[in-house]
Amino acid sequence: MEHKIKPRLGISLGDFNGIGPEVILKTLADHRILNFCTPIIYGNIQLLNKVKKQLALENFHLQVISETVGSDAKKVNVINCWEEDLELTVGKPTTESGQSALKSLQRAAEDLKNGKIDGIVTAPIDKDNIQSENFQFPGHTEFLTHYFEAPNSLMFLVGGDLRVATVTGHVPLKDVPGKLTTELLIQKLTILLESLKHDFHIQKPKIAVLGLNPHAGENGLLGNEEGEIIAPAIQQMKEKGNLIFGPFPADGFFGTASYKHFDAVLSMYHDQGLIPFKTLAFENGVNFTAGLPVVRTSPDHGTAYNIAGQNVAQESSFREALLLAVDIIRKRRFNANPRN
Repeated sequence: MEHKIKPRLGISLGDFNGIGPEVILKTLADHRILNFCTPIIYGNIQLLNKVKKQLALENFHLQVISETVGSDAKKVNVINCWEEDLELTVGKPTTESGQSALKSLQRAAEDLKNGKIDGIVTAPIDKDNIQSENFQFPGHTEFLTHYFEAPNSLMFLVGGDLRVATVTGHVPLKDVPGKLTTELLIQKLTILLESLKHDFHIQKPKIAVLGLNPHAGENGLLGNEEGEIIAPAIQQMKEKGNLIFGPFPADGFFGTASYKHFDAVLSMYHDQGLIPFKTLAFENGVNFTAGLPVVRTSPDHGTAYNIAGQNVAQESSFREALLLAVDIIRKRRFNANPRN
């Protein structure tokens, strides 16, 4: 019964001067997590022990391993991605915290590519101080899409039955209209459909597509992207037998809770989808990268430097990210071996 074997789940540390280490340790301090997965933190034991002490989390042990093959299924495992005893300056991004976030992410991604772990949960990075010769991406999503050589991917926010994806991700708002094409929308809708079927086991997904402009363009009065780009993409997908509807005006769509009638919503740009999503599901929201050959999730919040080190960060979103990763890994295993 391969799909019932407990997955090895890699956890990248993120920027250690943010709340990443705090929400990771608070999540893993609940021993029930070990019933679902074998967690492997990619970070540094000295630094994690400092955070553990600050949080007064003395009731669980971190075990250092050099390779995932040595992981203990009954403990929280740590792979040291650097040896230096680095200083915590909570709430203040530093060169060291950016470089360490990259080392953690690279080692976890390498192990994931080599099949040493079954999925990855990424704690928040600072998208500025992680930049280097080896990382010239707007964020995790773009890095992992490139690293795993996926032709395309999809930023997909999940919070219970609320699922919101974005056509464009980390791009300036002024560049969004120029990036939208009918072909791109069809690519993103195809990824979304496949993910809903295979990662969430929804047999006949029903998807709502939002417009780009106010009032979805008001029949061309407020913009023509709906008529020239979005509607043709919806029509082409409908002709293939898919349940795709829209384009809907974004404000009224969420204001009237129309999202409850669909399995997922496709927004045109980052804030159009993420503002309503975080308003409705911030405490349990998860960012999932659909379209990759591997499973990657993350909490739907950032580094939150303003509250780092104060022991007030809520770990609920990180915990949900971890549990969703486990669930998707199991569903993909079932898809591959349905008789097991």
